[in-house]
Amino acid sequence: MSAESASLFPDLLAAAAGPAAEPAARAADADTQRPLAERLRPRQLDEVIGQRHLLGPGMPLRVAFEAGRLQSMILWGPPGVGKTTLARLVAGAFDAQFIAISAVLGGVKEIREAVERAQLAATQGRRTVVFVDEVHRFNKSQQDAFLPHVEAGLFTFIGATTENPSFEVNSALLSRAQVQVLKSLEAADLQQLIERGCQLLGVAPPTAAAAERLTGYADGDARRLLNALESAVNLAQGGPIDEALLERALGEQLRRYDKGGEQFYDVISALHKSIRGSDPDAALYWLVRMLDGGVDARYISRRLIRMASEDIGLADPRALRMTLDAAEAFERLGSPEGELALAQAAVFLAVAPKSNAVYKALGAVKALVAQDGTRAVPMHLRNAPTRLMKDLGYGEAYRYAHDEPGAFAAGATYLPEGVEGAPWYEPVPRGLEIRIGEKLAELRRLNEAAGD
Repeated sequence: MSAESASLFPDLLAAAAGPAAEPAARAADADTQRPLAERLRPRQLDEVIGQRHLLGPGMPLRVAFEAGRLQSMILWGPPGVGKTTLARLVAGAFDAQFIAISAVLGGVKEIREAVERAQLAATQGRRTVVFVDEVHRFNKSQQDAFLPHVEAGLFTFIGATTENPSFEVNSALLSRAQVQVLKSLEAADLQQLIERGCQLLGVAPPTAAAAERLTGYADGDARRLLNALESAVNLAQGGPIDEALLERALGEQLRRYDKGGEQFYDVISALHKSIRGSDPDAALYWLVRMLDGGVDARYISRRLIRMASEDIGLADPRALRMTLDAAEAFERLGSPEGELALAQAAVFLAVAPKSNAVYKALGAVKALVAQDGTRAVPMHLRNAPTRLMKDLGYGEAYRYAHDEPGAFAAGATYLPEGVEGAPWYEPVPRGLEIRIGEKLAELRRLNEAAGD
């Protein structure tokens, strides 16, 4: 049969090869239809890439595997770092029944079914691992449904989450499971994955520049990397995988950004600390990261307004006005034009003199008022709108500051009797607060002189 005929009649070739070849051929075809990320999923611990802080020699999960200790755990980390893979490997290492539940699609019904299957396995002398993906999406009652069975040892519970479990997982369930933190894959890990993927697909690896671009696009996510690599290989059709081809295969680069989870708050924290640390370049970088990730610019505006009061304060009162103006400018212009106003405000805050004196003073007074009793307002500070109140002494001996020299009633008191801890506001020797500090020092000198 000619090569042309063979390509036209593949079924005849399969039949000629015999009945045993047909299932094998179908299995091979089915395997090639599976996503590359699934085909490369590790089947044993030594095949796992990354997470050396957990799986390296002497590290927690490696020790648990080697010691044969099957324990409940919560795997916390960003997408595509191997949470599901590790759960499957745990079950396989202990020859345990593996039951997977999606917290997005499952509920109490699925939990009950898992319990029944675990009970049946227990009668046969086999252990069970119940894996709950995105466990943070289970509500309290669903999470509580696990508790008695985890406590009784009916099954080992493994949850996977991209959210901080201390916020999203019930404390009772959290106390019965060890939290293992998984990290985004490093560039070297992703490069190793590219090599494995190309070897499996039987293609030449991307050029060095394309591989670097690919790892940057993946942003630490193995699944994202392998899906992108597979798309590039399909588009290349045996040709070289270079940067130009990647551009066609990937389209607009969209970096992973978790708008409601841990990474979201980490980046906000980085922006705030960069401004507090007077680094305008870092402030711009984190601001753009937030905008690029799709964070609502109005939220960023509110954070900048907060920073103006918390970290600059009276060292430069213009900062508060600057951030309010930036927020208004963005409301009028929108994106991208309004982003410049936010950038201008962020840079101004970064280079402005810093003071948290008012912030600290407010916190100290709040703490005092929260633990102190309800002290009476001194009589001379009380208002006296009626004759009776005047007769009772309300407002008596009050000194009107504008009638005093320098509009300051030296020696007058304005705090309730017995209050201790003042002065709470202590200006810093930076910006406008230098002059404020000099003014306060002079007023305190006058008070002391009046008391002599």
